[in-house]
This record gives sequence, C-alpha cells and structure tokens, in this order.
Amino acid sequence: MGNSAQRLGNITVVGLKAIARNKLRSFLTMLGIVIGVGCVIVVVAIGAGASKSIQDTINSLGSSCVMIFPGTSTQSGARIFTGNSTLTPEDADAIKTGCPAVAYVSPTVRTAGQVIAGELNWGTQVWGVGPDWPFVRSWNTDQGSFFSDDDVRTATKVAVLGATVAENLFPQGGAVGQIIRIKNVPFKVIGVLERKGGSTMGQDQDDQVVAPYTTVMKRLQGSTKLNMIYAAAASPDRVQEAQDQIDALLRQRHRIAPNGDADFMMRSQEEIAKTNQQQMDILKRLLLSIAAISLLIGGIGIMNIMLVSVTERTREIGIRMAIGAKGRHVLMQFLFEAISLSIVGGLIGVLVGIGFSTAFAKIAGWPVFVSPASIIVSFGVAGTVGICFGFFPALKASRLDPIDALRYE
Repeated sequence: MGNSAQRLGNITVVGLKAIARNKLRSFLTMLGIVIGVGCVIVVVAIGAGASKSIQDTINSLGSSCVMIFPGTSTQSGARIFTGNSTLTPEDADAIKTGCPAVAYVSPTVRTAGQVIAGELNWGTQVWGVGPDWPFVRSWNTDQGSFFSDDDVRTATKVAVLGATVAENLFPQGGAVGQIIRIKNVPFKVIGVLERKGGSTMGQDQDDQVVAPYTTVMKRLQGSTKLNMIYAAAASPDRVQEAQDQIDALLRQRHRIAPNGDADFMMRSQEEIAKTNQQQMDILKRLLLSIAAISLLIGGIGIMNIMLVSVTERTREIGIRMAIGAKGRHVLMQFLFEAISLSIVGGLIGVLVGIGFSTAFAKIAGWPVFVSPASIIVSFGVAGTVGICFGFFPALKASRLDPIDALRYE
C-alpha cells in the first residue's frame, strides 16, 4: 500500500514537472479546452437566463391570457395586419357572456401622448382598458385602487399610473389624488400599479398610463373600434378551449364562414413563449456546436502535444523502464499529464465563462444564470477530453521498447 502511494506521488511530481517545464506549450495546449468550456458556460447561462425571462413574461401577462388582434387578411399566402380594426366593445361583451371557458375580458385601445403634471412631463403609452384588466394581466395596484365598472360606463376621467411614470411625474411620491393632463385632458390619478420590470424584448412594462377604454376612445381618440381585446381563460388548461369558443363567436358576429379568412387573429402567451423558446433553442444548439468543436480541437491539441512529448522524452522513458518502471506506470504518468492539462483548462474555462456571462449581462442588459450543473458538466467534459485524447499517446509511451528507447537520439 505504501509503495503504491509512493509510486503515485512520484508519477504526480514527474508529471507536474513535465508540464511546468514547457509553460507556454502547456498553456497553448489548454487553450482549446478553455475556449470550449467557456463557451459551454456562457451558452448555458444565456439560455437559462432567457428561459427564465420568458417564463417571467408569461407570469407577468397571465398564463391564461389570450390576445385578440384585429384587421388581418391573407395576401399572397401571408396573413398581415391591414390597419383597419373590426373589433368593437360589443365583441368584448359578447365574448364575456358567450364563452364559458373565458373568465375575464378587457376591451383595449392604445395611444401615445405627453403626460403633464405641474412643471414635469413624460412621454408614454396610454392604454384604455376595462375593469377586468388587472385580473387578465395579473397586475395589482401598489397604491390607491383600480377604476370600476361605473367609471367605464360613465367615461370618467381617471387614470392609474405605471411605476416608471409615477416616479418621473411625482418624484417625491404622493401621486394618488393628483391631477395629470393627457393631450390637454385632465385626469385624476386614483392608483399606481405595482412594478413589473422589463419584458423579454427589453421594454419597460411600467412605462404606461391606464385609463377606462371609454374615456380614451371618447376624449383622446374619437374612435369606435378597439385596438385589441384581452381575455383570460378560466384556467391555464382551458386556454385552447377559450380560443376555440372566441373564434366561433367572432366568426358568427362578423359573418365569416367557418373556413373563410378571419378578420382577426389570436395569440396566447403560451404560443408566444414557445416561439421564443424555439428560437432560443436553435441559438443554443448553434453555440453549443461551436463549443463542442472547440473542445474537439482542444482534445486534438492535447493529443498532438502529448505525442510530441512522447517523442521528445523517448530516452527518458527508456531510462525509467530500464531501472524498473512498468509500462502501466508510464501510461499513468502521461495520462496524468493529459488529464491535468484538461482539468486546469476546464477550471480556467469556467472562470472565463462566468466572467464573460457577467460582463454580457451588464453590457447587453440580458439576464444570465450560471447553474452549478453547467459547471459540473464542464469539469466532467474537460476530464473526459483529457482521458480520451490523452490515452493514445500514453499507451504509445507505455509500449516503447526500453532498448530502442535508450538508443533513441
């Protein structure tokens, strides 16, 4: 047992001295592993961050949310937005009363405008919605309250501010109860929404003002059509059922044949999330392929350098075997060197990957998440590369004939 431990210690010492003797060559040998492992860490971190961001967006918009958009038509096989809305508040009311799988509905209109409060002003989006909007969007007020059915019915000039708008117009706080002007129309602030943060597209969800859709249509737009309709299914597993019921109802109301082109289209948050996730999966596979190629090149580099090392140290190997070293001892030594280069390269690669991921998150504003699993897998891959690509040179060294090795110049 003692001899085995001593022999293992000697193999370790000799292997480390051989690596230290050629520092530049050892570093260049590890470089492929460093790049490959670093790429794996960065790709996994960005992909995990994107997945989490997509899931957060689904939760922020409501996992049961269905959005109905107006004015689509088919031209040359492509469905496009024509710019003309066919959706009305009566359509929204019919969806709420005639679709059992739908729990909440909010007619929605949108406009942009400069919001003025005293000497301060802020350009933002103004959304006209119904009283069900907080339930559809799973979005509560942080201060004050949301408007009621009576406010919608009487087109009351009240507004609820997003957190960003409230901070810019009322930096000292106390927005509730204040008067703001939107396109020279006075609105009373009755609430401030809780903070939601950015969306997957980098948009600030808190940069908006919400008011009764009837008020926005009459006072700010002068229109009778909706920009879209928000609806929420009774439960997440009834989203498809809700979409089918809405489709049938709107086709009937708009006198569209069952197989005809609809003048509206629907999207659920789940569909949008799946599309985004598919795009991210394609990008991840592409980047992981690049990382795999880097690891392969790194492994080939290790094998080439180890083969050169075997050739350079042929006489040394002959001397060791002549004084009693077995082939398996030589095999272990060269295999140890290859694995050491891989593991050290893997460690540096992990640090580089974490550093690049952190820098990317700060520069691009993209969420990243470095999981412990990706670090463990990277170390495992680095060790495997060392074993696989270091075994052949080590085996070649172990099979050298001592006499021929001593004669080698």
